[in-house]
Amino acid sequence: MPIVDSDLEDAHPITSTGTDVIQRMIQGNRVWVEKSKERFGADYFEKLSQGQSPEVCFIGCSDSRVPAERMTKMKPGELFVHRNIANVVAHNDISALSVLQFSVLSLKVKHIVVCGHDHCGGVAAALSGTQLPGVIDPWLNTIRDVITRHQSELAKLPAPARLSLTVKLNVANSLRNVCLSPAVREAWKDGRDLSVHGWVYDLGTGLVEDLGISVKKLEDLEGWEKIVEERIVKKVLAKVAK
Repeated sequence: MPIVDSDLEDAHPITSTGTDVIQRMIQGNRVWVEKSKERFGADYFEKLSQGQSPEVCFIGCSDSRVPAERMTKMKPGELFVHRNIANVVAHNDISALSVLQFSVLSLKVKHIVVCGHDHCGGVAAALSGTQLPGVIDPWLNTIRDVITRHQSELAKLPAPARLSLTVKLNVANSLRNVCLSPAVREAWKDGRDLSVHGWVYDLGTGLVEDLGISVKKLEDLEGWEKIVEERIVKKVLAKVAK
């Protein structure tokens, strides 16, 4: 029996455009509130207002086609979400570091998921070698550094596979930076049970791929480049070779 997502039952066609979109959003909110009360009880939102205790911090791309809660079928209050262009986590990004500090040290989440997606425009822009206008250009430098480090492997691949591999390498790089962040290091030093995971979401199928590079303690990062080579790079190269 198929699973029905009631949040999608009243969805409007994706071709809907124009100024009516704002009114549609407001009306959609009203429908969502009523359906949520029907499913979870009349006091559902009152209970939510009393606090949050999510087990997962989700770091993803801002792409409108990657809805964190919907694609994992999680309810409000179950995910603490941070999204930006190309799911980048950099050591100098105080926004991401603030999210990690609050979710790890205050909310005490047990899992952090870094989730990229195929056909990522930010990753593709970094691969293009083109300088972009405005602040987006320096933002992509973290991904460009990843590309430089893996230039020899990427050069062997046709364009689609090159983008696919770079998406995964970018996830691995962000995951490593999450693990090296002050908040996560402090949690592990205190003996906290905290795991960091790397995923890629497939826009064409709606399915998530676990990259198999989860980290549960700082020592798991030893030999990180070899881990990435074995679990990500070689798999992509083998798939292309078939």
